[in-house]
Parts: sequence; C-alpha cells; structure tokens
Amino acid sequence: MGCCVFAIILAGAPRFAFIMWWLFQPGRVSDGFDTIIFPLIGVLFAPWTTLMWVIVYPGGISMINWAFLAIALIVDLGTYFGGGKSGRDRYSK
Repeated sequence: MGCCVFAIILAGAPRFAFIMWWLFQPGRVSDGFDTIIFPLIGVLFAPWTTLMWVIVYPGGISMINWAFLAIALIVDLGTYFGGGKSGRDRYSK
C-alpha cells in the first residue's frame, strides 16, 4: 500500500512543480514555449521533460543541457514502458 502511495506522489510531482512554476513565474514558461498547447501536452504526457525544458531553456541550450533533457526523456519513457517487464515477470510464474 505504501508503495502505491509513493508512486502516485512521485508521478504527480513534476506536474505539480510545473503548474506551480507556471503560476508563480509565468514569464519563464512563456520564454520556453511559443504557445500554450505545447506545455499543456508536455505536462500531460512528458512531465519530467517539460519541467526540465523550463529549467534549462532561459540560459540557452548547451551540451550539458541536452544531456539533462535526454535523462528527463528517459525517465518519462520509463514511466510508460518500465512496468512491462515487471508485469510479465509477475504473470509468468
């Protein structure tokens, strides 16, 4: 039970952080995105990558920033595809 609660909190953390950032510093979010569509889609489907983009974009994108964005994208993809192996292992026994 505690594991499920932790997973729910962790899954909502980047979305909550992004929304708070958008409310308190809307200029920083508008610097990183041209329209409102991309941050909304991003926060729904790739919250870690969207949050990382808002963090690294205003200073300009350098090689280390691309690495941080790649890590965030891997974390986002892991949330979608990471449960498959554990599910197969659970039901194959």
